[in-house]
Amino acid sequence: MAAINQTPQKRPTIYDLAQIAGTSPSAVSAILNGTWKKRRISAALAERVGRIAEEQGYAVNLQASLLRRERSRIIGMIIPKYDNRYFGAIAEQFEAMARERGLFPVITCTQRDPALEVEAAREMMSYQAECLIATGATNPDRIAAICAPAGVRSINLDLPGTAMPSVVSDNFGGARDLTRLILDRIERDFGILGPLYFIGGRAQDHNTTERLRGFRAAHAERGLSVLSDRCIMHGYSAAKSEAALAAAEIDGTVGFFVNSTIALEGVVRWIHGGPERPGLRFGCFDWDPFARFLPQNIGMMRQDIGAMLAKVFEFVEHPPPGAPRIETPCIFEPAN
Repeated sequence: MAAINQTPQKRPTIYDLAQIAGTSPSAVSAILNGTWKKRRISAALAERVGRIAEEQGYAVNLQASLLRRERSRIIGMIIPKYDNRYFGAIAEQFEAMARERGLFPVITCTQRDPALEVEAAREMMSYQAECLIATGATNPDRIAAICAPAGVRSINLDLPGTAMPSVVSDNFGGARDLTRLILDRIERDFGILGPLYFIGGRAQDHNTTERLRGFRAAHAERGLSVLSDRCIMHGYSAAKSEAALAAAEIDGTVGFFVNSTIALEGVVRWIHGGPERPGLRFGCFDWDPFARFLPQNIGMMRQDIGAMLAKVFEFVEHPPPGAPRIETPCIFEPAN
């Protein structure tokens, strides 16, 4: 790093690269923006210019290049967490699917912080993103209100809004079906039919609300009611889920509907921090390849990320009228 009193090194330009490579600036420009094949520039020259650009520390001036293009081809995504397999898989598949379509994906994590979501949306617009995918946003309609005046479309993924199209899982149907399976397993293994515990999530969150509705519907089919003390919802936090279970003093034969793999981490800590629990069975709404090997696990409801993202890109390429909400069926993955 240069000292404070030193003059910073001048950034190389395409003219500098052209002089070093012994070619024209227009040829260098075509190579760097990926249109060199159309100009019948040789692969050898393209490789040489690329190597020189890297050696010289050349970086494309993104803002300037955007001004010269009619479209930026940038598509943005905000996600709430990186350390979650579900959102990590969404980010990875989104990036691959965007590149397949000739789009440049930009992804940022907002930690479920509404202020960071707004900041991220504004930053995406400053780089002329053509569309923003709001994944698991705390207030999707606020993001839509920020994007719309700038002519930037937004699409909601995982959590729905009312102002722009939304693609979500069928949380109600998936939770109902998973609850049925847990109740069946408890009755088969122990000959007992009783209400389950609902673990994890936030009461004001759309996905939790829909899963709780499906959970209650499956109980109602069997004439069972679910009292409030059976719903332990302390957000998406493993530590809080573990502490709440310890405080509940749960003993005997019992079944859990675990609402997310984050809450499941708290359940597993609770299991291993106390006495053996041979009368415990649980199912989890969302999938983890390791958790399926836990002996108490009857199975997991996996959200169909591929199908959800395919619909998102359909909306990107063919914007629908209004703000439709698409619910994607989940896939049950039995435990091993």
